[in-house]
This record gives sequence, C-alpha cells and structure tokens, in this order.
Amino acid sequence: MAKHITIRKAPGKWSVRSGGAILGETTDALELVEGDKEPVIYFPRADIAMAFLDRTDKVTHCPSKGDATHFSIVNKSSVTENAVWSYEDPIAAVSSIKEYLAFYPMDSVKVEQL
Repeated sequence: MAKHITIRKAPGKWSVRSGGAILGETTDALELVEGDKEPVIYFPRADIAMAFLDRTDKVTHCPSKGDATHFSIVNKSSVTENAVWSYEDPIAAVSSIKEYLAFYPMDSVKVEQL
C-alpha cells in the first residue's frame, strides 16, 4: 500500500442517503485515510442500490489509486451529478477498494455511522 494511505475495515454499520432515499447500508465498509485528509468511507457495490446511480463520462486520476469513474445519483426528486466515485481498476497497492463506491460530502448526500 502507498505509504501515505491506510485502508481498514470501518467499524460498525454505515448508511448512505440522498434525497430521502436510502442508497445502502453495510457492515462491510472500508475506511481509507490518505495523508492528513479526512477519512473516506467506501461501500461495497453489493450493498448499494445501483438502480439509483447512473455512470457519467467523468474520470479523475489519482497517482496513488488510479483512475476513478463517476456516477450521478438519480432519484424521484433530484439528480446529484458526479456524486459518487469508484476505482474500478485501482493500482495494486490499494486493490482492496475495487468494487467499492465512495460518496462526495455534500448537503444532498449523507454518509453516517449508525
């Protein structure tokens, strides 16, 4: 793993909501800490209602993790553009986040420990 990145199983149960809809809950979340940045919670895809997510054309690159694809959250009341990212083919040092999704912190998206 990259020296400045640590990944561990996030303790407890985690939830993500948007627009009043529960997108997912899991006890299998991962917590990624990169340097002095805030920890990021990654949710297994299997525990997220993927029907709420539409893949977009946005791709970002992180030298420590690889290329991230993005998704918008679509529900009855709104669309939150590029609110979710996933490293579908991460570099070997962080391969444990493959098949996981993370959510940008914003007013319309709530990630919380239950």
